[in-house]
Amino acid sequence: MTSPSPEHGPSIGTKVVHRRYVPYSHAHYAGNLVDGAYSLGLFGDVATEMCILTDGDEGLFASYDDVQFKAPVRAGDVLEITCELIKAGRRSRVMEFAVYVVARGAATEARPGAAEILSEPILATSARGTVVVP
Repeated sequence: MTSPSPEHGPSIGTKVVHRRYVPYSHAHYAGNLVDGAYSLGLFGDVATEMCILTDGDEGLFASYDDVQFKAPVRAGDVLEITCELIKAGRRSRVMEFAVYVVARGAATEARPGAAEILSEPILATSARGTVVVP
């Protein structure tokens, strides 16, 4: 991760990465599926850290572009959420986001807490978004 200071302005290519376990309390649908809004909330979290890192302010989301739900997110998943700064205006910041499933529950009756790290992360959600900073 690049660590620019707010005094030097935002640096294109700066990345922020979070990891998060999806609790079963967030499952809304059959098969322990989680709604797509869950990913959008995670994008807000990484965007907030990006704005703090690059501008010393939490910023505010202005819009999302091209949100794509590519694979399901399920309770018991471990997600990696990425954010990359791709464009910086005077007050606007354009970022690309992705949610990857990096581990998934593999529960059985004999092993109800079983889970596994995936050999290849699964791209679940992608988007581009614009935030504004003061």
